[in-house]
Amino acid sequence: MEKMKKRKAIGAFVKGAAYSLTALLAFSCGNSQQGGMPALSLAVMTVEPTSQELNSAYPATIKGQQDIEIRARVSGYITKLCVDEGAVVHKGQPLFLIDAVPYQKAVQAAEAAVEVAKANVATTQLTVDSKTELHAQNIISDYDLQTAKNSLASAKAALAQAEAQLASARNDLSYTTITSPSDGVVGTIPFREGSLVGTTTQEPLTVVSDINKMFVYFSMNEKQLLALTRQKDGSVNSMIGAMPEVQLQLADGTMYPAKGKIETLSGVIDLSTGAVQMRATFPNAQRLLRSGGTGTVLIPSVLDSALLIPQSATYEVQDKKFVYVLGDSSKVKNTEITVFPLDNGKQYVVTSGLKPGEQVVVEGVATLRDGMPIQPITPEQSAAKVQAMTQQMQQAAAAQK
Repeated sequence: MEKMKKRKAIGAFVKGAAYSLTALLAFSCGNSQQGGMPALSLAVMTVEPTSQELNSAYPATIKGQQDIEIRARVSGYITKLCVDEGAVVHKGQPLFLIDAVPYQKAVQAAEAAVEVAKANVATTQLTVDSKTELHAQNIISDYDLQTAKNSLASAKAALAQAEAQLASARNDLSYTTITSPSDGVVGTIPFREGSLVGTTTQEPLTVVSDINKMFVYFSMNEKQLLALTRQKDGSVNSMIGAMPEVQLQLADGTMYPAKGKIETLSGVIDLSTGAVQMRATFPNAQRLLRSGGTGTVLIPSVLDSALLIPQSATYEVQDKKFVYVLGDSSKVKNTEITVFPLDNGKQYVVTSGLKPGEQVVVEGVATLRDGMPIQPITPEQSAAKVQAMTQQMQQAAAAQK
C-alpha cells in the first residue's frame, strides 16, 4: 500500500508539472488582456533580408542511358554463356552461343546451290553464243535464238536467287553468336546452357544497360512548373536552359559526387497525378549508379535579399498562406503572404506581404486571433524556458524516488 501511494503521488506531481510547463509557455504574468486573462508569451522573429540557397527535393528513379533487350534472332539450344550477370561488356563482345551446326549445314547447301546455278548460267551462255552465230548465218530462226536468250535470263535469275539464299543462310549462321549491341553492364540471365530459345521467346535473354551516362527521372507538379516557367519568358526551353546543375541523393542518404543537368521535360501532364516528368542526366564514370535504382533529386535556388520565415509560422486558408505580424501595443495582425515555389521543407522564402524589419510570430500560431495582444519573447528565451522547466521536472521526479 505504501508503494502504491508513493507512485500515485509521483504521478500527480509529474502531471502537475506538465500542466505548469504548458502554462509557462503559453502565458506571461507581466501583461494582461482585457478581462484579467494573462497575455500569451510567444516567440517572435525579426524578418531580415539574406542570401539563401534552397534545395527542393523530388523522389527519382534511375535508368541507364539505354536498356537494350537481348533476344535470339534464330532458334536453337544455347551452347555457351560467354559472360556472367553484372559483367561489363563492350560493343560487339559475344554474349551467347547458339548451336551452329544446323546453320553451318544450311550454308553449305546454299553454297552448293550457287555453284549449280553458276554452272547452268555458263552452259546456257554457251548455247546462246552458238545460236547467235547460227542465226547470223540464217541457219536457225529468230524463235530459236530468243528461246536460248530466255533460258539464259532464267538461269541468271536462278543464280541470283541461290546467292540470296546463301546470304540469308550466312546471316542466320552469324546470328548464332549473339553479341552486345553497345557498351554496358549485363543484367540477369534467365536462360542457361541447354535452354531452347528462339524468335518467339517472350522473355529476353538478358538486358545490356549503357550506364556511361544515367538518366534520372522525377516529377514536378503543374503549379511548380508554371511558377518556374513564368519566372523566365514563359518558354519551357528557356526555363530548362536556365536551371542550375542538380544534385542526386542516393538511397543510403549520401550525396552522389558528380552533379547533373536537367535536359528534357515531357510534353504531356499525367492526368492521374497532375505531374509532369523531367529528366536529368548524370555522368557515371565510376559506375556507381545502376539502372533501376532510386534516389532524390535536389534542385538548388540561390536567392538574393530573401526574407525567410519558418514554415511553422504560417497557416493556410483556401490555399492562401498567412502569418501573424506583431503590431502596435504588441497586438498581432494576420497578414497574407506569397512564397517562392521552391522550398527546403523547413522554411519559406517570402516574395510579398512582408517587409524587412517586421516581426513575425513563430510559435503558437493556431492559438492566435487577429488583434490579440501577446507578450513577445525571442526564440532563444522560449527555448530557455522549455529547458529550465524540463530540468525542474526531472529534478522533482528524482527527489521523489
